Formats: sequence, C-alpha cells, structure tokens
Amino acid sequence: MRGPGQRAGLSREAVVSAARAVLEQGPTLSMRAVAARLGVAPNALYSHVEGRDGLLDAVLDDLLGALALPAPDTDPAAGLTEVMTASHELLLSHPGLVPHFVARQGARGENAQRLGESMRVLLARAGVDDRAAQDTAIRVLVTHAIGDAAVAASPDGGPVPVDELRASYATGLGWLLTGALPRS
Repeated sequence: MRGPGQRAGLSREAVVSAARAVLEQGPTLSMRAVAARLGVAPNALYSHVEGRDGLLDAVLDDLLGALALPAPDTDPAAGLTEVMTASHELLLSHPGLVPHFVARQGARGENAQRLGESMRVLLARAGVDDRAAQDTAIRVLVTHAIGDAAVAASPDGGPVPVDELRASYATGLGWLLTGALPRS
C-alpha cells in the first residue's frame, strides 16, 4: 500500500484489467479486491471509475472491444451471424463474466454501442428500417447469445455439452434471423 499523499500512477485501463482478473477468479467484484490487486487504497480507483457498477460496466464493455465489426459490404444476414457468433464465442471463453452480463442485462459503453450500431446498419440494409423493430431484433439476438452462454457457464457445465450448445446456438440464431429479416 502507498502512504497518504503518494500518487498511485493508475490508469483506467489498469483498473479495468485488474477488475477483470478479480472477476475471472471469482463471482464477486469489490473495489477493495481490485485495489488490493493493484496495491492501492480503494479510494484511488474512484478517479478512474464511478463505483462498483461503473467498474463492472467498464469490464464488460472492455471485453466487447475484442469483437471485430463485419466489413461494410457484408451481406446483412451473414454480418449479423458473424457478429452474434463471435459474441457467443467471446462469452463462452469468459464464463466467469457471463453472470454479470445477465445481471446487467448486457453491456453499456462505447464498445457495446459500436456493436449495436453495426447491427442496426446491417438490419437497415436487410430492410428492417423501423428503429423500434431494430431495437427489438438487437435485444432478442443479444439475449439469445447471453442466455445460451449462461447455460454453458453454469457450475455443472450445463445440461448440454459445449459443442452441442454451439450447434444449437447456431440453429437458433438462424431461426431468429429468418424471423427478423424481411424476405426478398
């Protein structure tokens, strides 16, 4: 621990990274645990995040930063499949964070907004022009990815082996897109 008046030299990225490591070790996040990991007093974190919920949102959004957007000229159905399959795989690779996506009902922040806007563009290119319909389609697709990953992240590994879960996820995603996108 640093003494009073000593600057911690922290960055937002370091705080988010430490919080992610804490979450991947166990299900709870506390400012005290993150501070201990960084060797600082808990109040040093508040210069970089607005409390525990803000830190949790930052961790979840940071994770989404790893997702690539489909190329602008991608077929809309293929682009949506690409984004949602990559999102599902990302969630499967971080099972300790999935319950937090469930509890927070997704993620907030720049990366979540970037992904949502990319999906909105793909939906519009597919002929879904109504903003409310786009919002519903995005919510349903994201809920499908998070919910399916939550089954895999359950403590007993879920009732379905991960490979079967991936296949059923792909099938369900195809059904959702068939229902969401207008027929040409």
